[in-house]
Amino acid sequence: MARKAGLIAWLTPVLLTLWVGALWMTGITASVLFQTIADRPLAGLVAGKLFTIVSYIGIGSGLWLLIQRLGTDGFSAFKQSLFWIVLVMWVLVLVGEFGIQPLLAQLKASALPNDVMQSVFASRFKTWHGIASVAYLVECLLGLWLVIKSS
Repeated sequence: MARKAGLIAWLTPVLLTLWVGALWMTGITASVLFQTIADRPLAGLVAGKLFTIVSYIGIGSGLWLLIQRLGTDGFSAFKQSLFWIVLVMWVLVLVGEFGIQPLLAQLKASALPNDVMQSVFASRFKTWHGIASVAYLVECLLGLWLVIKSS
């Protein structure tokens, strides 16, 4: 049993670091992509793939962190701010990946053969992309707060 407790103690900070680090690094990388790659649709495609990878890291890590906290503290986990920070971050990931991202993909597909930004869908795409960006920024800031509070 001591070995299992050691695994849990070791895995939790590693997953937290992986998730929050991936969030921040991908946000920075996306900015660099758009400054480096002249073909904006290509830069957006690469950035989108990176954001998808980070979303799946967040889904797995967030689920582990929530289950681990509930398993360790039971229902008293609902009284802890760290639990709620993780839950909000996890919900933001789910909404982004399974709500907003499919909508953005549909708008891009509807614009074909043109680029979505040169189509009648440009305004809706910008609006939803802006919502996704704000949600991502909130997730990054909550992640930073989570790292600070858990250290």
